[in-house]
Amino acid sequence: MKRCVVTGGAGFIGSHVAERLLRKGHAVLVIDNYSTGRPQNLAHLKAEKGLTVVEADVADHTRIAPHFQGVDWVFHLAALADIVPSIERPTDYFHANVVGTESVLEAARAAKVKRLVYAASSSCYGIAKQFPTPETAPISPEYPYALTKYLGEQLVLHWGKVYGLPVVSTRFFNVYGPRARTSGTYGAVFGVFLAQKINGKPFTVVGDGKQTRDFTYVTDVADAVIAAAESSLSGEVVNVGSGDTYSVNRLVELLGGPITHLPKRPGEPDCTFADISKIKKLLGWWRKVSYEEGVKKMLEHIDDWKAAPVWTPEKIADATKVWFEKLSPTRS
Repeated sequence: MKRCVVTGGAGFIGSHVAERLLRKGHAVLVIDNYSTGRPQNLAHLKAEKGLTVVEADVADHTRIAPHFQGVDWVFHLAALADIVPSIERPTDYFHANVVGTESVLEAARAAKVKRLVYAASSSCYGIAKQFPTPETAPISPEYPYALTKYLGEQLVLHWGKVYGLPVVSTRFFNVYGPRARTSGTYGAVFGVFLAQKINGKPFTVVGDGKQTRDFTYVTDVADAVIAAAESSLSGEVVNVGSGDTYSVNRLVELLGGPITHLPKRPGEPDCTFADISKIKKLLGWWRKVSYEEGVKKMLEHIDDWKAAPVWTPEKIADATKVWFEKLSPTRS
């Protein structure tokens, strides 16, 4: 049994990591301030003896540090996500994603944890030019969320280099699955489309829908970060993706329903596609849930999106106005 800390453990991906660890017989302490996470994501695990939940901001070092004593593994998933709010509130994103990461690293260093796994983002590649995209591809963040997640990764690697903290950074590609956020800001395509489907509204497809994404099912992602913790790796960066890429039109086809088209958006790649040869070689990990199976699982959980906001073209235009203003290459 390992003693584990999962920051952001009440969030979408974090709750799946916590669940997987508990099922493996480990003790899990979740730290979450519920800025994006939800208590109900952990409700089905309440009976688990090995679960402890602490409500705290990871940037509050004095508050979180005592909980790292005697811990073996740290999974740092706490972060603010989404593009538009990061443009509108860059200071909040720097506080959560950069200051929060330094706070976690210092707590882990003082406690001499055996391994820290960081949830990085493939958004660091920006508009990638090489497909599939390897970890050595140029870094070019397009917006503050992407930048702050990359800065967090640099802190993690630096703490590994200077202080000898065993660290691994895992760059996630387009994670989807049950417990994805169902409210708040305009964000990931799956949440938007499922809420539209359950309310009988057309899918709002950006551009011609031929853009592709490396959609990776959440339980596969959880398995990847746990594999990183179980390994002897240190100071490494690995992509976590499906190893394939799928068009938005294919998603519409699988979900079934009418569509309406929206203008193409600046700073948004036409393709995300992970080169996963490194993680296959170093960790023996690859995706187990096919895209078609994953979409089917999402439809089985569609009732989870009953209370989610329904995004119409008008609401999306308003919500993404700052996106076009700040990221357009033709802005004055």
